[in-house]
Amino acid sequence: MTRGPPPTRRLVLAAGGTLLLPRAARAQSAKRRRIAFLGAGSPSAAAPYLEAFRQGLRALGYGDEDIAIEERYADGRVERLRDLAAELVRLAPEVIVGGSPPAVKALKQATSTIPIVMVTVPDPVGLGFIATLAHPGGNVTGLSTQSEDLAGKWIELLKAAIPDAGRIAFLDNPGNPGYPFILQGVQQAARSLRIELLSLQARVPNEIDGAFVTVTREHAQALAVSGDPLFLLEKSRIVELAASHKLPAIYRWREFVAIGGLMSYGADLNDLFRRAATYVDKTLKGAKPADLPVEQPTKFELVVNLKTARALGLTIPPTILAGADEIIE
Repeated sequence: MTRGPPPTRRLVLAAGGTLLLPRAARAQSAKRRRIAFLGAGSPSAAAPYLEAFRQGLRALGYGDEDIAIEERYADGRVERLRDLAAELVRLAPEVIVGGSPPAVKALKQATSTIPIVMVTVPDPVGLGFIATLAHPGGNVTGLSTQSEDLAGKWIELLKAAIPDAGRIAFLDNPGNPGYPFILQGVQQAARSLRIELLSLQARVPNEIDGAFVTVTREHAQALAVSGDPLFLLEKSRIVELAASHKLPAIYRWREFVAIGGLMSYGADLNDLFRRAATYVDKTLKGAKPADLPVEQPTKFELVVNLKTARALGLTIPPTILAGADEIIE
Protein backbone atom coordinates (compact mmCIF):
# COMPACT_ATOMS: atom_id res chain seq x y z
CA MET A 1 0.00 0.00 0.00
CA THR A 2 1.30 3.43 -0.95
CA ARG A 3 1.85 5.73 2.03
CA GLY A 4 0.73 9.35 1.96
CA PRO A 5 3.06 12.25 2.82
CA PRO A 6 4.17 12.52 6.44
CA PRO A 7 1.55 14.30 8.56
CA THR A 8 3.93 17.12 9.47
CA ARG A 9 4.18 18.15 5.80
CA ARG A 10 0.50 17.90 4.92
CA LEU A 11 -1.41 21.11 4.13
CA VAL A 12 -5.14 21.11 4.86
CA LEU A 13 -7.83 23.39 3.52
CA ALA A 14 -10.53 24.25 6.04
CA ALA A 15 -14.07 25.32 5.11
CA GLY A 16 -13.96 28.47 3.00
CA GLY A 17 -10.53 27.61 1.60
CA THR A 18 -8.39 28.74 4.56
CA LEU A 19 -4.98 27.11 4.54
CA LEU A 20 -4.22 25.27 7.76
CA LEU A 21 -0.52 24.65 8.42
CA PRO A 22 0.73 21.96 10.78
CA ARG A 23 0.75 23.22 14.38
CA ALA A 24 4.56 23.58 14.58
CA ALA A 25 4.66 25.58 11.35
CA ARG A 26 1.81 27.83 12.52
CA ALA A 27 3.63 28.53 15.78
CA GLN A 28 6.90 29.30 14.00
CA SER A 29 5.17 31.56 11.48
CA ALA A 30 3.35 33.44 14.23
CA LYS A 31 6.49 34.36 16.17
CA ARG A 32 8.83 35.14 13.26
CA ARG A 33 9.49 38.88 13.15
CA ARG A 34 10.55 40.72 10.02
CA ILE A 35 13.21 43.41 10.24
CA ALA A 36 15.43 44.96 7.57
CA PHE A 37 18.96 46.25 7.09
CA LEU A 38 20.15 48.85 4.59
CA GLY A 39 23.87 49.27 3.93
CA ALA A 40 25.75 51.62 1.63
CA GLY A 41 28.59 49.12 1.17
CA SER A 42 28.67 45.46 0.20
CA PRO A 43 27.34 42.28 1.82
CA SER A 44 30.88 40.99 2.42
CA ALA A 45 31.96 44.20 4.14
CA ALA A 46 28.87 44.24 6.34
CA ALA A 47 28.91 40.50 7.15
CA PRO A 48 30.95 40.62 10.40
CA TYR A 49 28.85 43.46 11.75
CA LEU A 50 25.58 41.78 10.81
CA GLU A 51 26.83 38.70 12.64
CA ALA A 52 27.56 40.86 15.71
CA PHE A 53 24.00 42.21 15.39
CA ARG A 54 22.61 38.67 15.24
CA GLN A 55 24.70 37.76 18.29
CA GLY A 56 23.09 40.66 20.10
CA LEU A 57 19.65 39.37 19.14
CA ARG A 58 20.52 35.86 20.30
CA ALA A 59 21.71 37.23 23.64
CA LEU A 60 18.27 38.82 24.01
CA GLY A 61 16.54 35.50 23.41
CA TYR A 62 15.85 35.62 19.67
CA GLY A 63 16.79 32.47 17.82
CA ASP A 64 17.66 32.60 14.14
CA GLU A 65 14.23 31.09 13.45
CA ASP A 66 12.53 33.99 15.27
CA ILE A 67 13.84 36.81 13.07
CA ALA A 68 13.81 37.29 9.31
CA ILE A 69 16.24 39.99 8.12
CA GLU A 70 15.77 41.54 4.70
CA GLU A 71 19.13 42.97 3.55
CA ARG A 72 19.83 45.48 0.81
CA TYR A 73 23.21 46.97 -0.22
CA ALA A 74 24.20 49.85 -2.48
CA ASP A 75 27.73 48.49 -3.14
CA GLY A 76 29.21 51.94 -2.72
CA ARG A 77 26.75 53.61 -5.12
CA VAL A 78 25.00 56.03 -2.80
CA GLU A 79 22.56 57.05 -5.51
CA ARG A 80 20.99 53.58 -5.26
CA LEU A 81 20.05 53.97 -1.61
CA ARG A 82 16.82 55.86 -2.20
CA ASP A 83 15.38 53.07 -4.37
CA LEU A 84 16.63 50.38 -2.00
CA ALA A 85 15.09 52.18 0.98
CA ALA A 86 11.76 52.46 -0.83
CA GLU A 87 11.94 48.76 -1.66
CA LEU A 88 12.45 47.84 1.98
CA VAL A 89 9.65 50.12 3.12
CA ARG A 90 7.26 48.38 0.71
CA LEU A 91 8.06 45.10 2.46
CA ALA A 92 6.65 46.65 5.67
CA PRO A 93 9.24 45.36 8.18
CA GLU A 94 8.67 46.12 11.84
CA VAL A 95 11.97 47.99 12.12
CA ILE A 96 14.83 48.90 9.76
CA VAL A 97 18.51 49.19 10.72
CA GLY A 98 20.52 51.81 8.82
CA GLY A 99 24.24 51.06 8.72
CA SER A 100 25.62 54.46 7.68
CA PRO A 101 24.61 58.12 7.37
CA PRO A 102 23.64 57.81 3.67
CA ALA A 103 21.52 54.75 4.45
CA VAL A 104 19.75 56.45 7.35
CA LYS A 105 19.12 59.55 5.25
CA ALA A 106 17.52 57.45 2.51
CA LEU A 107 15.40 55.56 5.02
CA LYS A 108 14.23 58.72 6.74
CA GLN A 109 13.17 60.10 3.36
CA ALA A 110 11.34 56.85 2.56
CA THR A 111 9.29 56.50 5.75
CA SER A 112 8.18 58.56 8.73
CA THR A 113 6.36 55.68 10.42
CA ILE A 114 8.53 52.54 10.37
CA PRO A 115 11.07 52.68 13.23
CA ILE A 116 14.67 53.19 12.10
CA VAL A 117 17.67 52.15 14.22
CA MET A 118 20.83 53.94 13.09
CA VAL A 119 24.42 52.77 13.57
CA THR A 120 27.71 54.59 12.76
CA VAL A 121 26.16 58.06 12.39
CA PRO A 122 28.54 60.86 13.46
CA ASP A 123 26.18 63.72 14.38
CA PRO A 124 22.53 62.66 14.12
CA VAL A 125 21.31 65.98 15.49
CA GLY A 126 23.38 68.03 13.05
CA LEU A 127 22.28 65.77 10.21
CA GLY A 128 18.64 66.35 11.11
CA PHE A 129 17.90 62.70 11.85
CA ILE A 130 16.80 63.39 15.44
CA ALA A 131 15.85 66.36 17.61
CA THR A 132 18.19 65.64 20.55
CA LEU A 133 20.17 62.67 21.82
CA ALA A 134 17.99 62.38 24.92
CA HIS A 135 14.68 62.83 23.11
CA PRO A 136 15.09 61.81 19.46
CA GLY A 137 11.51 62.49 18.38
CA GLY A 138 10.25 61.06 15.10
CA ASN A 139 10.98 57.51 14.00
CA VAL A 140 14.80 57.40 14.26
CA THR A 141 16.94 56.33 17.22
CA GLY A 142 20.05 54.22 17.77
CA LEU A 143 23.76 54.83 18.20
CA SER A 144 26.03 57.76 17.34
CA THR A 145 29.75 57.28 16.70
CA GLN A 146 31.22 60.60 17.88
CA SER A 147 33.10 60.62 14.59
CA GLU A 148 33.95 64.32 14.80
CA ASP A 149 36.03 63.69 17.92
CA LEU A 150 37.46 60.48 16.47
CA ALA A 151 38.51 62.24 13.28
CA GLY A 152 40.57 64.66 15.35
CA LYS A 153 42.22 61.70 17.04
CA TRP A 154 43.42 60.44 13.63
CA ILE A 155 45.45 63.62 13.17
CA GLU A 156 46.82 63.43 16.72
CA LEU A 157 47.96 59.84 16.23
CA LEU A 158 49.63 60.59 12.91
CA LYS A 159 51.46 63.55 14.45
CA ALA A 160 52.60 61.38 17.37
CA ALA A 161 53.87 58.70 14.98
CA ILE A 162 55.51 61.23 12.62
CA PRO A 163 56.56 64.20 14.80
CA ASP A 164 58.02 66.20 11.90
CA ALA A 165 54.82 65.97 9.81
CA GLY A 166 53.80 69.50 8.88
CA ARG A 167 51.30 68.63 6.15
CA ILE A 168 48.74 65.83 6.44
CA ALA A 169 46.18 64.86 3.80
CA PHE A 170 42.62 63.83 4.59
CA LEU A 171 40.57 61.74 2.17
CA ASP A 172 36.78 61.73 2.42
CA ASN A 173 33.66 61.42 0.28
CA PRO A 174 31.73 64.73 0.11
CA GLY A 175 28.65 62.77 -0.95
CA ASN A 176 28.39 61.30 2.54
CA PRO A 177 25.96 63.32 4.73
CA GLY A 178 28.41 63.06 7.62
CA TYR A 179 31.25 64.61 5.61
CA PRO A 180 31.03 68.18 7.01
CA PHE A 181 31.17 66.96 10.61
CA ILE A 182 34.13 64.65 10.04
CA LEU A 183 36.00 67.37 8.16
CA GLN A 184 35.35 69.83 10.97
CA GLY A 185 36.91 67.45 13.50
CA VAL A 186 39.97 66.95 11.32
CA GLN A 187 40.37 70.67 10.72
CA GLN A 188 40.13 71.52 14.42
CA ALA A 189 42.81 68.98 15.31
CA ALA A 190 45.08 70.19 12.51
CA ARG A 191 44.78 73.80 13.67
CA SER A 192 45.51 72.91 17.28
CA LEU A 193 48.61 70.96 16.23
CA ARG A 194 49.66 73.64 13.71
CA ILE A 195 49.48 71.19 10.84
CA GLU A 196 48.59 72.18 7.30
CA LEU A 197 45.64 70.07 6.19
CA LEU A 198 45.29 68.96 2.57
CA SER A 199 41.63 68.05 1.99
CA LEU A 200 41.07 65.42 -0.71
CA GLN A 201 37.77 64.16 -2.09
CA ALA A 202 36.62 61.04 -3.88
CA ARG A 203 32.98 60.33 -4.70
CA VAL A 204 33.61 57.34 -6.97
CA PRO A 205 36.39 54.73 -7.21
CA ASN A 206 38.20 56.25 -10.19
CA GLU A 207 38.79 59.48 -8.21
CA ILE A 208 40.87 57.67 -5.59
CA ASP A 209 43.96 57.40 -7.83
CA GLY A 210 43.79 61.14 -8.53
CA ALA A 211 43.69 61.86 -4.81
CA PHE A 212 46.98 60.02 -4.32
CA VAL A 213 48.53 61.90 -7.23
CA THR A 214 47.61 65.11 -5.40
CA VAL A 215 49.12 63.81 -2.16
CA THR A 216 52.45 63.24 -3.92
CA ARG A 217 52.35 66.53 -5.81
CA GLU A 218 51.56 68.51 -2.65
CA HIS A 219 54.19 66.65 -0.59
CA ALA A 220 51.84 65.50 2.19
CA GLN A 221 53.73 63.48 4.79
CA ALA A 222 50.83 61.36 6.03
CA LEU A 223 47.22 60.52 5.21
CA ALA A 224 43.98 60.04 7.15
CA VAL A 225 41.15 58.14 5.41
CA SER A 226 37.55 58.49 6.55
CA GLY A 227 35.23 55.57 7.18
CA ASP A 228 33.08 56.14 4.11
CA PRO A 229 31.60 52.88 2.72
CA LEU A 230 33.22 53.56 -0.66
CA PHE A 231 36.67 53.43 0.86
CA LEU A 232 35.93 50.22 2.72
CA LEU A 233 34.92 48.64 -0.58
CA GLU A 234 38.19 49.90 -2.12
CA LYS A 235 40.37 49.09 0.88
CA SER A 236 42.87 46.87 -0.94
CA ARG A 237 43.45 49.48 -3.60
CA ILE A 238 43.85 52.29 -1.06
CA VAL A 239 46.31 50.35 1.09
CA GLU A 240 48.35 49.43 -2.01
CA LEU A 241 48.42 53.06 -3.15
CA ALA A 242 49.55 54.22 0.29
CA ALA A 243 52.33 51.62 0.25
CA SER A 244 53.49 52.50 -3.26
CA HIS A 245 53.62 56.20 -2.31
CA LYS A 246 55.45 55.39 0.95
CA LEU A 247 52.70 57.21 2.77
CA PRO A 248 51.90 56.51 6.45
CA ALA A 249 48.11 56.35 6.76
CA ILE A 250 45.49 55.97 9.45
CA TYR A 251 42.04 54.59 8.79
CA ARG A 252 38.66 54.36 10.45
CA TRP A 253 38.36 50.59 9.91
CA ARG A 254 40.67 47.93 11.34
CA GLU A 255 40.19 45.93 8.11
CA PHE A 256 42.66 48.28 6.42
CA VAL A 257 45.35 47.49 8.98
CA ALA A 258 44.72 43.77 8.70
CA ILE A 259 45.76 43.93 5.02
CA GLY A 260 48.76 46.22 5.47
CA GLY A 261 47.55 49.66 6.53
CA LEU A 262 49.57 51.40 9.24
CA MET A 263 46.98 52.30 11.90
CA SER A 264 43.26 52.48 12.55
CA TYR A 265 41.25 54.10 15.29
CA GLY A 266 37.55 54.28 15.92
CA ALA A 267 34.56 53.06 17.84
CA ASP A 268 34.27 49.29 18.07
CA LEU A 269 31.68 48.61 15.38
CA ASN A 270 31.04 45.05 16.49
CA ASP A 271 30.03 46.43 19.86
CA LEU A 272 27.80 49.08 18.29
CA PHE A 273 25.98 46.53 16.14
CA ARG A 274 25.50 44.22 19.12
CA ARG A 275 24.00 47.14 21.01
CA ALA A 276 21.76 47.98 18.05
CA ALA A 277 20.01 44.69 18.74
CA THR A 278 18.78 46.16 22.03
CA TYR A 279 17.02 48.96 20.17
CA VAL A 280 15.41 46.47 17.82
CA ASP A 281 14.27 44.37 20.77
CA LYS A 282 12.71 47.36 22.53
CA THR A 283 11.00 48.44 19.33
CA LEU A 284 9.58 44.98 18.70
CA LYS A 285 8.20 45.08 22.23
CA GLY A 286 6.36 48.31 21.54
CA ALA A 287 8.77 51.11 22.48
CA LYS A 288 8.66 54.25 20.34
CA PRO A 289 11.92 55.49 18.74
CA ALA A 290 11.03 59.02 19.84
CA ASP A 291 11.34 57.88 23.45
CA LEU A 292 14.59 55.88 23.18
CA PRO A 293 17.67 58.06 23.86
CA VAL A 294 20.52 57.81 21.37
CA GLU A 295 23.64 56.27 22.91
CA GLN A 296 27.33 56.96 22.34
CA PRO A 297 30.19 54.47 21.85
CA THR A 298 31.65 52.92 24.98
CA LYS A 299 34.41 50.89 23.32
CA PHE A 300 37.14 52.17 21.00
CA GLU A 301 39.95 50.29 19.30
CA LEU A 302 43.41 51.28 18.14
CA VAL A 303 45.15 48.82 15.81
CA VAL A 304 48.79 49.16 14.71
CA ASN A 305 50.66 47.21 12.04
CA LEU A 306 54.35 47.10 13.01
CA LYS A 307 55.35 45.28 9.84
CA THR A 308 54.02 48.22 7.82
CA ALA A 309 55.75 50.68 10.15
CA ARG A 310 59.09 48.97 9.53
CA ALA A 311 58.52 49.03 5.77
CA LEU A 312 57.94 52.78 6.01
CA GLY A 313 61.02 53.27 8.18
CA LEU A 314 58.89 54.41 11.13
CA THR A 315 59.36 53.72 14.81
CA ILE A 316 55.97 53.78 16.49
CA PRO A 317 56.26 55.55 19.87
CA PRO A 318 55.80 53.43 23.00
CA THR A 319 52.88 55.66 24.03
CA ILE A 320 50.91 54.57 20.95
CA LEU A 321 51.85 50.91 21.37
CA ALA A 322 50.85 50.98 25.03
CA GLY A 323 47.39 52.19 24.07
CA ALA A 324 46.90 49.79 21.17
CA ASP A 325 44.16 47.19 21.43
CA GLU A 326 45.84 45.08 18.77
CA ILE A 327 49.37 45.05 17.36
CA ILE A 328 50.00 43.22 14.10
CA GLU A 329 53.60 42.02 13.81
